[in-house]
Amino acid sequence: MRAADRAARAAGVDVTSVGPGRAVATMTVGTDHANGHGVCHGGYLFLLADTAMAYACNAYGVSALATGADIAFVAPARSGDVLSAEAVERSLAGRAGLYDVTVRTAEGAVVAEFRGRTRQVPGLAAPPPA
Repeated sequence: MRAADRAARAAGVDVTSVGPGRAVATMTVGTDHANGHGVCHGGYLFLLADTAMAYACNAYGVSALATGADIAFVAPARSGDVLSAEAVERSLAGRAGLYDVTVRTAEGAVVAEFRGRTRQVPGLAAPPPA
């Protein structure tokens, strides 16, 4: 999955820890991540959190996709901030999963809270590496 995850790689996201129902992804906020106010664009924060959830829900060896997600932007992230998104499974009932992801700075300040929903799709093949 990592080899084929071109979107996360292009955004500078690194997955540092993966286990069933858990994952951590990191990203250093660069100048290219900035919005018109000079802070990290919310789309990149969403991508970071979504990536952590994706690895957490796919760690069971059954392909899973997001079915929806919500994010609350708590504080701005600035250029140079090293962000960490920790995904934790809250529920897995049948093929449906529920995940919470907290995005923090290296100093521990919360930047965003994300809640995502997933669905396992048995037989969905991962794309070949690019």
